[in-house]
Amino acid sequence: MCGLDKKLMNIKKEFEYIDKHFSSMSKEQLFNDLMKCGLNRNKEEIMADFVGFPKMARYSREVIVTEKIDGTNAQICITEDGEFLVGSRKRWITPEKDNHGFARWAYDHKEELMGLGVGRHFGEWWGSGIQRGYGLQKGEKRFSLFNVSRWRDERPACCGVVPILWEGNFDDLCVHEIMYDLSLSGSIASPGYMNPEGIVIFHTKGNVGFKKTFENDDTGKWDVKEDN
Repeated sequence: MCGLDKKLMNIKKEFEYIDKHFSSMSKEQLFNDLMKCGLNRNKEEIMADFVGFPKMARYSREVIVTEKIDGTNAQICITEDGEFLVGSRKRWITPEKDNHGFARWAYDHKEELMGLGVGRHFGEWWGSGIQRGYGLQKGEKRFSLFNVSRWRDERPACCGVVPILWEGNFDDLCVHEIMYDLSLSGSIASPGYMNPEGIVIFHTKGNVGFKKTFENDDTGKWDVKEDN
């Protein structure tokens, strides 16, 4: 019996079980549910997909805290074949089907942006007409890359990078103090704008980030600085 025949036989057995025990539900509905749950797969197929528990990162490692800019998520993707793609948080975009003008800007600066190299390069597209606006006028917008470890020193001239507020060992991190200082200084990305959104805390070994904002996280607690 070939592999396809075996699968069909398994499906037939499942339908027989369905007829006996779940006659009130449609076969189509139940079949879709079974396919989603993988109940029609044999032992060998299930074992081939084994996933082990991931290795945990050490807690006491480097943390980088950056300003969280309130704009719209954006990405530049460059393939190994040299293909140039532009995306928002949820979809690929083009100058014809854009997201706040990011695709148009990206294609206008394609030659420079190709210098980012192969990979996906995420950042925030922000400024006039997007969320807070940060005091930028007459359509001025900026693209700030997220990967500060890679792009803090050298990057395409058309790109910025999210401002670093603090970096050090996770054990020494004091989120309240960083938030308090940011509330006093205002945005570092756009000096003089006094309503920043918050911060992003990135654990380098864990490769995971957390955000904390003024307006949705413990609003009103940043006007008094805690003692160390």
